[in-house]
Amino acid sequence: MDSYIPHTNQDVKEMLEAIGVKDVDSLFSTIPAEKRIDSLDLPDGMDEFNVLSKLRKMAYSNASADRYSYFLGAGIYNHVIPSAVSQIVSRGDFYTAYTPYQAEVSQGTLQSLFEFQTMICEITGMGIANASMYDGASALAEAVLMASRYTQKYKALIADTVHPEYLETVKTYVAGPGIKIENFSHDETGMVSVKDLKSKIDDETACVVVQYPNFYGIIEDLKSIKESIGDILFIVVANPISLGILEAPGKLGSDIVVGDGQSLGIPMNLGGPAFGFFAIREDQKLVRTMPGRIIGETVDVEGKRGFVMTLQAREQHIRREKATSNICSNHALGTLYASVYLSLLGPAGLKEIGELNLSKSHYLLDRLEETGHFERVFYGEFFNEFVVRTDLDVRKFYKTLFKNKIIGPLDLSKLDKGMQKHLLFCATEANTKEEIDKLISVVEAI
Repeated sequence: MDSYIPHTNQDVKEMLEAIGVKDVDSLFSTIPAEKRIDSLDLPDGMDEFNVLSKLRKMAYSNASADRYSYFLGAGIYNHVIPSAVSQIVSRGDFYTAYTPYQAEVSQGTLQSLFEFQTMICEITGMGIANASMYDGASALAEAVLMASRYTQKYKALIADTVHPEYLETVKTYVAGPGIKIENFSHDETGMVSVKDLKSKIDDETACVVVQYPNFYGIIEDLKSIKESIGDILFIVVANPISLGILEAPGKLGSDIVVGDGQSLGIPMNLGGPAFGFFAIREDQKLVRTMPGRIIGETVDVEGKRGFVMTLQAREQHIRREKATSNICSNHALGTLYASVYLSLLGPAGLKEIGELNLSKSHYLLDRLEETGHFERVFYGEFFNEFVVRTDLDVRKFYKTLFKNKIIGPLDLSKLDKGMQKHLLFCATEANTKEEIDKLISVVEAI
């Protein structure tokens, strides 16, 4: 055994006997033999200069948004990030993702998280926010679990316009507690069918979940949905950038607002990591069932301002089996990005970004329809994404776009076989008019 491994051969033997396995290799027997690697065939070592050169060449083979026009959204978005964000976040006194366990020596981290919570409350219109979750999907899953704990009911109604991967995550989380998931449909506008929703509500319904804007980019009428469900807990999955111009969910009756924070100053990074945000209406009973941790402001014995972790609903802390969640941490580095980004933009900047997303996506749709090869599928108002049906060969279309350094839309048939030739386009403030016009010229050439 290698010296840095603390277990002796005898230790290993006893552990294997305890679990009824003859050797360590048997632990991997469920993995097909052809998928297992006996040893790594590594090349000889290189000096730093040559390693960096090799890695740069490998990285350049990726089709990044720095070198390609980008029209793909569906949960991870290409936005303009001010250079000051990375410069500020990279300061040595900021740059840490470490979770503060000893609050008295983590005042800087706690203060940045406190400011983050405040900003999330402001953009969502909610009263209380936690210090973040792992991502948007896990935040929604935790919200459904929270609704069930709070109401002691075990049925969640989720719109079929919620991100399908979020839905799969929720199903995984609720399998243990036995919470039933039932979907309700949308109409020709792409908005949820309030009629279908109302028909599925019963005495066991713990919550109703919608996305705002939804997975197809359509802006839901939260007010009418809330009026139709009465006192049932209303969970909204929100795009934070859209809240620069859309009415805050908290002002339209939502009880819990969650979402993914990648849009708030975090690079796409091949899909992550980012962070999830989680906010609720101001309710002392509801907050007691909230997952994660909340950073609070207080004063010490000398009357000096200070920050503390409060309501730490974690299994590692004193609540143990009474913990409301087994989430172990928060994404402090991601929330720091968001805090710096939002502080640099301010309310006016966030509004301007939202307006640019709205106008550029509508310009893109108009130009696509002009070609005669794309037809809008849903007719509700949309933010920065929309669905079109095309008469083009989708595979050839994608290849042609790629040859022209354009990363195309999402082929929805990959998620729903019933949506053949349906494409989900996205345009943000990062898409220039020239990029959009180039995409159109490629379509016309086809």
